[in-house]
Amino acid sequence: MRWTKLGVLFDPANHQLTDGCTSFAQSPQALVFDDFVRIYFSTRKPDANGQYLSYISYVEVDRELTRVLRVADRPVMPLGVLGAFDEHGIFPINVVRHGDAVRAYTCGWSRRVSVPVETAIGLAISADQGRTFERVGPGPVMAPSPAEPCLVGDPFVLDHGGRSHMFYIFGTGWVPGGPGDPAPARVYKIAHATSTDGRHWDRDAVTLIPNRLGDDECQALPTVFGCDGRWHMYFCYRYATDFRANHARGYRLGYAYSDDLVRWTRDDAAAGIDVSATGWDSEMQCYPHAFWCGDQAYLLYNGNAFGRAGFGVARLER
Repeated sequence: MRWTKLGVLFDPANHQLTDGCTSFAQSPQALVFDDFVRIYFSTRKPDANGQYLSYISYVEVDRELTRVLRVADRPVMPLGVLGAFDEHGIFPINVVRHGDAVRAYTCGWSRRVSVPVETAIGLAISADQGRTFERVGPGPVMAPSPAEPCLVGDPFVLDHGGRSHMFYIFGTGWVPGGPGDPAPARVYKIAHATSTDGRHWDRDAVTLIPNRLGDDECQALPTVFGCDGRWHMYFCYRYATDFRANHARGYRLGYAYSDDLVRWTRDDAAAGIDVSATGWDSEMQCYPHAFWCGDQAYLLYNGNAFGRAGFGVARLER
């Protein structure tokens, strides 16, 4: 693979965000229309206690991904009710067309006491072409299970062969925190599930991607697209601890390929993209999303500080 970086596409500092949100444009995810591309992202605002809440907004850009056309003036859906799995945030969202509707698979966050957070996957549906979404119910469609004990999230869904395929993460457990961050640190891996209706999922808790950094490697936000008769996956990975200030332990983009969506070969050296020597993505790259717009493939991703300065785009060179 070979990608040409086109630079920062959307910096939230240059735009008015929605509903009191003040920073971040994390985990960009595209929905392609005939004359523009809508890119959903997670943005943040502090609650009454100064802790962040994550909301989903979007920006619309031209189909060449060079120019911002408009920014949403409100979140696409509210957070969950008191005690719900998505009470404290939604990050990320993955949008998929389904007939005349648009489905949104969400990663809902809720705070915990002994560990910082728990996550699960929800489903919401839009009847207005993705401008707003309504949950199918207050609970998740995929949550922790006996084999996947915590932190189920980061869904990416594609339809192929008469079934829906979901690539997602699940937590294998918690480890002691590292320097400067004494809270327990989470470890999570990428897995695969299938469904005939997009609501009920069959999963086997098999880790798809082998570790590069040891057993405590964290793997996040898989995205999959087809090109030249093969499936290609991008994801981000990092060390479990000491990754916030130590840039050498922060997120990088990983790559794997498959011929059947089940068995994957990891080959990060063939990813065709890496951190820059200087600039907005010189310290980390994370939260990728690959998609086709016409006959051109693009890769959206966040850079330094987990997307505080927005997201950029790269173009696949064929």
